[in-house]
Formats: sequence, C-alpha cells, structure tokens
Amino acid sequence: MRAEDRKAAVAAYKERKLISGIYLIRCAASGEAWIGACAELSTIQNRIWFTLRFGSHPNKALQQCWAEHGAEAFSFEALERLEEDDPYIRTGRLKERAAHWCERHKAGRV
Repeated sequence: MRAEDRKAAVAAYKERKLISGIYLIRCAASGEAWIGACAELSTIQNRIWFTLRFGSHPNKALQQCWAEHGAEAFSFEALERLEEDDPYIRTGRLKERAAHWCERHKAGRV
C-alpha cells in the first residue's frame, strides 16, 4: 500500500461516524437472551464472538451457554441505533434504552 493510500485510509477511519446502539444476543437452543449497549454497533458482534470463542467473556452465564450449545445456536440482532453526538448524553441514553429492552425481552445484560 502506498503512503498516500494509507494516510487516506487512516483519515477515513478516524472521520467515520460512530453508530451506537442496543443489541440482542439470543441462544436458540436454550431460549435465553442477553441485551447489551455499545458505542459502535458495527464492531461489537465480532468482539463478543471472539471473547466467547476463547472462553474469556465476562458474563459467565452467556459464556456457559456458548460452551454448552456452540456458536451455531447464537444469533445477534441490532435492536436500536442511536446517533447522539455528545458522549455524556449518549452514555445515559444507552443505559436507559438497554434497561427498556431488557424488560421488554425478559433478558439479562451482557
């Protein structure tokens, strides 16, 4: 990759608009569900699947369910997208919306 191309790619990455939101992880085999909130929806599934594959996810119930049923039993769904620019407002809004979705789906938190 040429230096100009690399600089352009780095600049584009830094300028991308982050889409934060609420997501749902569901295990079809057990019927269990977990809700999470994150600052970047486009990358969170990869991060969670990585920690689950290596047995290092902090949510022990989710990790145990993954170990029992395997990756093929799990699905990921973005429930809500938030485009709030102010990080303080965004953090509070994510907590509020995650609590709403947990109650609605009778789900645990990631």
